Amino acid sequence: MDKIKILIADDHAVVREGTRKILEEEQDLEVIAEAVDGVEAVRLATELKPDVAIMDISMPNLDGIEATRQIKALCPGITVLILTVYDDDQFIFSLLEAGAAGYLLKDIRGRDLVNAVRAVHGGESVLHPSIASKVLNRFVRTPDDSQKRVTFEALSKREKDILRLATRGLSNQEIADQLCISIRTVQGHLTHIFNKLQVGSRTEAVVRGLKEGWITLDDVP
Repeated sequence: MDKIKILIADDHAVVREGTRKILEEEQDLEVIAEAVDGVEAVRLATELKPDVAIMDISMPNLDGIEATRQIKALCPGITVLILTVYDDDQFIFSLLEAGAAGYLLKDIRGRDLVNAVRAVHGGESVLHPSIASKVLNRFVRTPDDSQKRVTFEALSKREKDILRLATRGLSNQEIADQLCISIRTVQGHLTHIFNKLQVGSRTEAVVRGLKEGWITLDDVP
């Protein structure tokens, strides 16, 4: 079984050690490196190319926002999962716009972190419950934006349907059951959606879909 390779970036040694211990109890997860600041996180990410980078925001030399931006620019295939104590709007929106696939607060349980790593690696959206509503309301496109925004290649009707169902939090299997198609077909459509929108996760796809007006808050649970 291929393990999910993980980079942990946090300036607190006790947090890195605790996070590593939680993750490495799972057979399918492997921590391949730890970074003490944003500069080291970018360097290790580009050298080692982990599947998932777990990133704090407040770090010396280079903060998590800029580190995320640089990692996604240099290695767009790496998924960034934010794990922090900060739930300030400015941090949340800046990180999601920088390309983070998930945003969790450090009050979550170890099991939730493990599930989140697997979820973002599989292209699913992971947002702490207290953050989700802020994000969705922030990125809804306003009428004034409609004529100014340069849209990406339009999604097909089936792809829009799948994006709406993904926005509602349905798993790939649940989407397949609802549309009476195979899970492999759903995965293929999600890959096409990510490629067309130039994103790497459901979180990014939902944000882009809201901006472009392909999905609305009516699609959100």
